Amino acid sequence: MSTVAADSLVTPITDLAAYAQRVAGQAAKAGQALSTVTGSQKNKWLLAAAATLRVRHSEVLAANARDVELAPSYGLNAAAIDRLTLTPARLESLARALEEIVALPDPVGEILESSIRPNGLQVMRVRVPLGVVFFIYESRPNVTMDAAALCVKSGNAVILRGGKEAFHSNQALYGLLQETLRDAGLPPHAVQLVATTDRAAVGEFLKRHQEISVTIPRGGKSLIERVVAEATMSVIKHYDGVCHVYIDQSAEWEMARDILINSKCQRPGVCNAAECLLIHASLAAEWLPKLAVELTSRQVQLRCCSQSQPLMPGSRLATDEDFHTEYSDLILSVKVVPDLDAAVEHISEYGSGHTETIVTSDLRTARQFVARVDSSAVIVNASTRFNDGGELGLGAEIGISTDKIHARGPCGLRELTSYKYVVYGDGQVR
Repeated sequence: MSTVAADSLVTPITDLAAYAQRVAGQAAKAGQALSTVTGSQKNKWLLAAAATLRVRHSEVLAANARDVELAPSYGLNAAAIDRLTLTPARLESLARALEEIVALPDPVGEILESSIRPNGLQVMRVRVPLGVVFFIYESRPNVTMDAAALCVKSGNAVILRGGKEAFHSNQALYGLLQETLRDAGLPPHAVQLVATTDRAAVGEFLKRHQEISVTIPRGGKSLIERVVAEATMSVIKHYDGVCHVYIDQSAEWEMARDILINSKCQRPGVCNAAECLLIHASLAAEWLPKLAVELTSRQVQLRCCSQSQPLMPGSRLATDEDFHTEYSDLILSVKVVPDLDAAVEHISEYGSGHTETIVTSDLRTARQFVARVDSSAVIVNASTRFNDGGELGLGAEIGISTDKIHARGPCGLRELTSYKYVVYGDGQVR
């Protein structure tokens, strides 16, 4: 038997397979209904959801406080608790994100290209929703709103499966979403929240390829590996966020320092936080001791190569595994490299294809870095933290993909669509 949290009012689920079939079926019908919903209807809902979130933020914060109180019992570290925690400022940011999505063009029905064939057929390639999205995420309740907003705006129904760490927060946010969907005249099953934290439920949903078009997992590597192994539908994902900052020999000190500190320290628990510093050998003796002071004053632990370790007091010698690791914490690996070639080679071997940035004053070097580094986002003279849907103009994101087919980088409205060919004729036969 599967149950939800002990103090929840949700009825225990005794047959997970039947439950998954019912929820997925409801989502499929809702997705069909959404395909004909107008952009103005969807925008009306988004504005109502933003307004309701502002008015009833105290309910959400109270539910979140219960999750934060329970967080240590789940073994969450400080960075994970930060991801879990909602504040008035973060809720306001969520509300603004919903309003920003309103301002984005509705992708559904966009004609990507059109041509007239010699026989008179009009051939169009038209953007269409994927259908149903199964979204699995861990201790980040803010993405409940982001995912629901992006999916519905792009014409998709979504099944949300949050982690037990954020159960009460997700329930509170889901209640607001359901209320506003009904008020806006949209199908309530366009957004559903899986009513159990039983891990076995995930496996049942991953079997439902007849109804679910794509699964998007957002969490730790073990979760994503499990989803990829069990999914019977397409998966949009990234495994790790092993992101690099490369400080080139022509870099300016203040810019390099600020970009590194922001990339590592602003929110160390997120996937676009820097995990490794690469620095040109010509700068190492002068800059690494100063960077050590800046980083350790912010409680960053340093794991250094043999060349950098003597230059950074308080550091420890890095292992090969350190350079492969997404720490999601205030830990940074450091390596001195002789040139751009060595930096690119290190990123190719140890990176995860997520986000890399170069700090340089040399345009030719910047262009070489951009051309040769194969990651979903390659950044010049700015923080790795900008690989984010909101920061790159998508309004919000449902995840970041390091795949190379269909969607890559932050996934927003357009990445939640596909296309179909629409052909008009006047009696042509072949």
